[in-house]
Amino acid sequence: MIQPHNIYIHVPFCLSKCNYCAFFSRACAEPDWDKYEESIINEILYWAQKLGKISIPTIFFGGGTPSLMPIKTFENIINTIKSCFDLDNQCEITLESNPGTLDKNKLSDFVKAGINRLSIGIQSLNDDKLKFLGRIHNATQAINLLHDAQNLGLRVSADFIYGLPHETHQDIINICKDINSLGLSHCSMYELTIEPDTPFGKMNLQMPSNEEMAEMYMAISENLNLPRYEVSNYAANGQECRHNQNVWDGEPYIGIGQGAAGRILIDDIWYEQMGNQQKFEKISNQVRAIEKLITGLRQVRGIKLDSDTEKIINFDFVTNNPELLKVTSQNRLAATEKGMLILDDLLINLTR
Repeated sequence: MIQPHNIYIHVPFCLSKCNYCAFFSRACAEPDWDKYEESIINEILYWAQKLGKISIPTIFFGGGTPSLMPIKTFENIINTIKSCFDLDNQCEITLESNPGTLDKNKLSDFVKAGINRLSIGIQSLNDDKLKFLGRIHNATQAINLLHDAQNLGLRVSADFIYGLPHETHQDIINICKDINSLGLSHCSMYELTIEPDTPFGKMNLQMPSNEEMAEMYMAISENLNLPRYEVSNYAANGQECRHNQNVWDGEPYIGIGQGAAGRILIDDIWYEQMGNQQKFEKISNQVRAIEKLITGLRQVRGIKLDSDTEKIINFDFVTNNPELLKVTSQNRLAATEKGMLILDDLLINLTR
């Protein structure tokens, strides 16, 4: 019997590309949604045939801008999943969205069609910074969408970006105070990273130093009214994103749509997957254990210790560095707050 798999569905369309974005997406004013729907449904049918009527704990529509999707397209995709698999009674269905692409009526239709969690790409509550980032919305539109989602009873998350040129420690304190006023139970705080082949990558931006970024990172923990549960994610107890937690913990998941990747588990054998035909290759338990270590240590609760992960961990290094790492009562290996600041260095020393 094949164990449950989470599902990630990629929607690659945006109205315009943001200045920092290096994700697989493209600006397209009028996507061919019929063609997109057909390709996604074909992939779902393929995996249903390959894996059988397995249980699905979570479904995550990411992008791109999934909120651009016509309701009918979303309904047809969800109904196909329901007909092919067993959705958990508490299945978490998340839709990523951008303000300016979703009004209250369309959001209500998404809720009726099955979403129970909305992730909003707000990025900033400052209109000048939104323009600098290349966003198509303003702060008022973002707050209105947030309140509409809350009023509909959705679990709501919002993304923000910090560490812009000339931002300071005090700016981050002010940003956290503004976020606290929104009544969020989950938010993501992403450090601005300059990627090549993006508009920002072609500019000579004067970015904050590593020391300044570290101060900003610590300021978020000290001033945001939500506890951190992952390097960049904060949530009230019980409001964590279950889809991401499952993936970070190393549970299997199917990646559906162009640009999506997954990790499939069949008869205790792991496979790296892209699409239904692009890539489907065995990966060793050691490689999968390293992946689990990388994603698991990003969580405050740490990585699950099992027979595979224990084989690759240098426990002498753990014992000799109690200020950086600890084994918890839940049989997890977790980084301390100090360790979180140097995760890349930890990982180099932590594997045998």
